[in-house]
Amino acid sequence: MFKANALIEKAKTSKFYLKMLNFALGRLIPFNRPHAFRVIEISENAIKVSLPYKKVNLNHIKGLHACALATVSEFSTGLLLLHELDTSKYRIILKNLQMDYHYQGKMDAVASYSISDQWVHEHISIPLENQDSTVVTCEVKVHDIQGNHLTTGHVHWQIKLWQKVKTPLNEL
Repeated sequence: MFKANALIEKAKTSKFYLKMLNFALGRLIPFNRPHAFRVIEISENAIKVSLPYKKVNLNHIKGLHACALATVSEFSTGLLLLHELDTSKYRIILKNLQMDYHYQGKMDAVASYSISDQWVHEHISIPLENQDSTVVTCEVKVHDIQGNHLTTGHVHWQIKLWQKVKTPLNEL
């Protein structure tokens, strides 16, 4: 069985394993493969994901497409949350996605997101002691490679203990 967290741990300090992580993510999340997102940096509490300026990611006026920008925002926050949480214990599911678009992207872009252990404790661990689920809002910013602020995304994830999930997970 594929162990994403073990690969992510190695990718934090190794370019080879970072390349392996990106290859694996392209296979595990085939919907995102055409976008060619690449984790370019990952640490204990932060992630940076590139969004290339290429045809599949462009709109009709040759700018980065709004949906590509939203998808890289969802991808980066979700991956970091999954890494921070014990995926055998917690289920995360997208609840809502809000995007503010500030500047038209005309070159490669990078989504940046970070959280702290204290944030995870306050917003996830403590609420789940008394509730079946909690919703966390992750603010992610996307800048182009010249530093222009393209978007601010507010990605709302519902987090629930697997033992509280009522819909069974079908085995693949």
